[in-house]
Amino acid sequence: MRWANLPLPIGRRPALLLTRTPAYAYLAKVIVAEVTTTVRGIPQEVPLGRREGLARPSVVNVDNIHVVAEVRIGDLLGTLPDDRHREVKRALGYALDWPELKVL
Repeated sequence: MRWANLPLPIGRRPALLLTRTPAYAYLAKVIVAEVTTTVRGIPQEVPLGRREGLARPSVVNVDNIHVVAEVRIGDLLGTLPDDRHREVKRALGYALDWPELKVL
């Protein structure tokens, strides 16, 4: 997770990078999902907190995905443990209505 300068009116906020790491060497734009403290308790959210480098309880909301210029990505906030990666994939399954991901 890194700080990201997302398009207005969103602005600067934590974001989970969804683009695979090797692609940063040649892509000018990357895919990110918003991290927010607004928790709705829906399957498209994955809970995050101090374990992942955040000061406050939050969620990554994969209903809010953005493609942004790589130059809009800032400092590292934290990383996700493996179990959170699986939860993000499952949440993406719900957001994209992709049944194979929902069962991970």
